Amino acid sequence: MKWITREKPKIDRIACPWLIKRFIDPDAEIIYVQFERVIAEAEKIGAIPFDLPGVEYSHYDDRCTFDYFLKKHNIKDVALDRMAAIIRGADTDRPDFAPQAAGLSAIFLGLSRNIPDDHNLLEIGMTIYDGIYTWAKHLHDKKHTQSPVEHLLLDVYNRYLKSSVQNAPQWTRELKEMIQDQMDTNMSISLSQASESLEINPAYVSREFSKYFDNLSFGEYIRKMRIEKAVNLMQNTTYSLTEIAYLTGFSDQSHFNRIFKKQMEENPSIFRKNLLKGKKNTK
Repeated sequence: MKWITREKPKIDRIACPWLIKRFIDPDAEIIYVQFERVIAEAEKIGAIPFDLPGVEYSHYDDRCTFDYFLKKHNIKDVALDRMAAIIRGADTDRPDFAPQAAGLSAIFLGLSRNIPDDHNLLEIGMTIYDGIYTWAKHLHDKKHTQSPVEHLLLDVYNRYLKSSVQNAPQWTRELKEMIQDQMDTNMSISLSQASESLEINPAYVSREFSKYFDNLSFGEYIRKMRIEKAVNLMQNTTYSLTEIAYLTGFSDQSHFNRIFKKQMEENPSIFRKNLLKGKKNTK
């Protein structure tokens, strides 16, 4: 059986082939191609696509594609469940799923930089996941730290600190930079484009977005940023409202007027007049 997915694998797209070959189809052929070619190539060669939007074998709820393989093929194995939590945490930048997730992410981010050939990376990844499976099955309760003091510190961390320290995932910082770059240039960015650049499932980004972006959806946040830029242009330039609408990425001035009034509770023309009047009064 042939299985096909996006090129440049890191975590889930290495873990899933490992699971396929070890528990589903030992003779499986794994194929990596460019994102935009996956579906067409799958139809052409009769391969099953996985780990990309719109196909059966992909992320669901807060789970990753590895989880879906376990569910779809009804694979019951406690060790694989332990692995799934680690892989899920690493693949979605959620180390709260498993403490080992951050380490797994670091390993494959480094390897993907060092090994440009996808199948060479897969071969090494197979060995890594073999080791993780052995740990998850036989050694997961063994601790590297032996000192009572170390155990005490770990206990304090797990009881009192871990739950209170929840930093925003790395992908949110990257996405903020990406959005800001777009605000400074052509103002065009979609959720699917952002997700593809981040290499994160768009359904997951959409679901998690509001947690880290002012309780707003992706679209609401982009519109907020556009209006903020429009206000700045009104304050500091002599551009017409039509020009400002264009510079802030709106399709036309009517659309700009509607969104501006919704957010600022005033038409942009009235807002600008009041703004200019305020400036004169301060002179």
